[in-house]
Amino acid sequence: MKIRLEVTYKTPKKTEAFFRSEEMTIGQALLITEDLEKTGRAKSITFIDDYDTTWKRKDLQKYLNDLETEPHDITVYFDGGYEIKERKAGLGCVIYYTQSGKAMRLRTNALVDELGTNNEAEYAALHLAIQELDFMGVHHIPIRFVGDSQVVINQLNDEWPTMEETLNNWADRIDEKLKQMGITPSFEVISRKDNGEADRLATQALKGVKVTSRAELE
Repeated sequence: MKIRLEVTYKTPKKTEAFFRSEEMTIGQALLITEDLEKTGRAKSITFIDDYDTTWKRKDLQKYLNDLETEPHDITVYFDGGYEIKERKAGLGCVIYYTQSGKAMRLRTNALVDELGTNNEAEYAALHLAIQELDFMGVHHIPIRFVGDSQVVINQLNDEWPTMEETLNNWADRIDEKLKQMGITPSFEVISRKDNGEADRLATQALKGVKVTSRAELE
């Protein structure tokens, strides 16, 4: 979540001015507020989040404290593979995150047989990752999603049109789920080589190897 400040500033000669800041992290907003209050010239300070909701300072501080014990700083890698002859799809996702000061990684995959194309498999892999985030209790934070499917990433970034009804349904389903969870997503395309971990999970799923693991990273 990002915060912007709205400040009414009053000089010693009682001249007032109104300022609105750019968006910043909660920690930055609280730090700047503390500094402004030391001057004794901040007549009022208002905290506003991405959804134009106004916060009290004590509630922001509590949110920040609670956040440390919840998953945050999340990056999700996803990949889908498809076997045309067997009409089966392998889905893989890797979720990197921080929780209670520890760097963590969750890996999971799935084998599904109701899909028809590789692009559907890519969308399904992303949806699998979002479901995992929901199981983790992740809500109302920004998340970075990374994959090697230009079709999926560019369509979700509204850079490519979604002409196929099946893919359009997947995109709508994902958008709706993200909105429901309050997640602000960013989508990034990388090379297949750089998406190797998620790709291996998808391949393992196609071979019938189920993987589910959670580990603390060094």
